Amino acid sequence: MKPAFSVIFLTTLIGTGQGLFLALFTHQSYSLFGLLPLQSDDFYGYGSALALLLLVCGLSASFFHLGRPERAWRSATQWRTSWLSREVIVLPAFMSVVFFFGISHLTGYRPEIVTLRSGLGIDLSVVLGVIGTILAFALFVCTAMIYACLRFLREWHSPLTVINYILMGGASGFTLAAFYTALVAPSQANFFVSWAVIITFLAFAGRSASLARNARLKPKSTMQTAIGIKHPHIVQRSMGSMGGTFNTREFFHGKSESFLRTIKPAFLILAFVLPLLALASFTSNPLLLGFVFMLQYVGLLAERWFFFAQANHPQNLYYQTIG
Repeated sequence: MKPAFSVIFLTTLIGTGQGLFLALFTHQSYSLFGLLPLQSDDFYGYGSALALLLLVCGLSASFFHLGRPERAWRSATQWRTSWLSREVIVLPAFMSVVFFFGISHLTGYRPEIVTLRSGLGIDLSVVLGVIGTILAFALFVCTAMIYACLRFLREWHSPLTVINYILMGGASGFTLAAFYTALVAPSQANFFVSWAVIITFLAFAGRSASLARNARLKPKSTMQTAIGIKHPHIVQRSMGSMGGTFNTREFFHGKSESFLRTIKPAFLILAFVLPLLALASFTSNPLLLGFVFMLQYVGLLAERWFFFAQANHPQNLYYQTIG
């Protein structure tokens, strides 16, 4: 498939925003049970603003992929059957909750909603955090299932697609949270660094598993089955036109096999190996953590490009050469 950079930025930016929100609320949850010192409202509020900024940038990038942006609202009408429609509904809902979560902290408006039997008070920000967590995971699933539900694209049609979207978004979000915390609350940076190491390692394992799976895939369709001729030697000489078509432009990335072989180890190193090595030092140096985040994000951009490019549309059996 041909990777669309608008979709690449959409999925990576909102994934990082989701991961950052989950990181902030994870810290608040630990603090709620006395496992970590509760930080100031500004810590959670401005962190939520950063997560919301990433979500807005991702949503803005998606509009560059639309032929008629003014009709974008129609994409939400098929929510019963379309994962894309569900994503279109869940994304603004999640953004709204992130917004109100941040406002709740920045304004200090956190009235107690319920008191548990243990005496633990649950305020408004906690309720919003729980709702936001549910929506964040729902958004991960919706985004990933847009691709995982396509049976004819076997490289995508796997539970690993959903798992990897969650893990890679979480990895980049917790790494960004570590950088943010190193700037505003250095004493808490190691908490986020520790989680970033764990999630990045799991993301590395999950993505490696999907690469190994895809390398073992064998095409179900061949030129012989496509045209009903059993001759062992069939050569495609022309695709029936004198130049490129929509099909040849949109369903094939146009890069060589050597380029694909180069980009795969590159994104594995940038997105996973180097960040793991740097994070494993458990440093709270903001400059280093900022560099690690940028390195990882560039790696995830390359990973997402490869994710789309690796999917081989069955129609490419026919559109092989321009004769």
